[in-house]
Amino acid sequence: MEFTAGGRLEVRVTAADVGKRVSVRRRTDAAERGGGFTDTVGVLTSWDDGVLLITRRTGESVRIAEDTLVAGKVVPAAPARRRGPAASYEELARVSARAWQPVESEPLGDWELRAAAGFTRRANSALPLGDPGRPLDEALGEVRKWYGARGLPAYVQTATGAEGTQETLCAELVARGWEREVSAELHIGALAPVGDLDADGTGVELSRSCDEGWLRRYGRTGTPGPHVRKVLASGPSVWFASVPGSGDAPAAIGRCVVDGRWAGFMAVEVDPGRRRQGLATSVMSALARQALSEGASAAWLQVENGNDGARALYGGMGFAAHHTYHHYRHGRA
Repeated sequence: MEFTAGGRLEVRVTAADVGKRVSVRRRTDAAERGGGFTDTVGVLTSWDDGVLLITRRTGESVRIAEDTLVAGKVVPAAPARRRGPAASYEELARVSARAWQPVESEPLGDWELRAAAGFTRRANSALPLGDPGRPLDEALGEVRKWYGARGLPAYVQTATGAEGTQETLCAELVARGWEREVSAELHIGALAPVGDLDADGTGVELSRSCDEGWLRRYGRTGTPGPHVRKVLASGPSVWFASVPGSGDAPAAIGRCVVDGRWAGFMAVEVDPGRRRQGLATSVMSALARQALSEGASAAWLQVENGNDGARALYGGMGFAAHHTYHHYRHGRA
């Protein structure tokens, strides 16, 4: 990474650049012993009392003492994508929210409060897509009150790593005692290549609803109540895929929501005894062909941090990370 101007290292960032994406180089402890520097890239979320706070695309915040800086500069808000459809964070946030709708919701300015009796964090968190219409502390108080009235923990869903994401809000939440509980990446890719992966698709059954067997293979909840079925059935055009198995649950399942040009893939699960047989690919391919027939051309899906198997599978299908999203929780149960 080039920091020089006329052959000299320069610090070309100041406190006035808070909110911008920066790249800085600083001395480490090893530098005091004759060498050792490290680079940090992310959004400069604060610069107070001689300490910089930089939030990386992963959501991790790094504190850097001002007197350790040797170079720094403002860099483009987001790196240019090398592949996949063009998309903004806000577009994807709204599309993914429509594909996993809560049982009840209420606006808080441009934020949305969402609840579904505790079924998944996505359906039970505040989604901030703009101005809450009041000071942040007041807004967060409203969030806590709204979820408390429902006997639910208060969560705020945020995102980092793309133009228009919420690194500054993440830092503000941490400063107020909210804890990042889980993170995942939203990946995007072209849809047609996914449909071509298994053009035959023999054995994959598509339905507009999920039966008891599908829910058993899904396994993300205990006895599924009506709130679970309502969330799973939500979205503009919802499809469920199943590959029949030998027991009381399918060998593989998947869910797809078609919404304009986008097809979102969720709940792709395979019987542990049938893995590495291409069933996940067959499910994805069958759902992709259905979405293509409805006019979709782009695809998205979510991968939790640490799920290297899924990351490798979807990377082979042409998906790449667009941004990372997080759930911040207030307090502990």
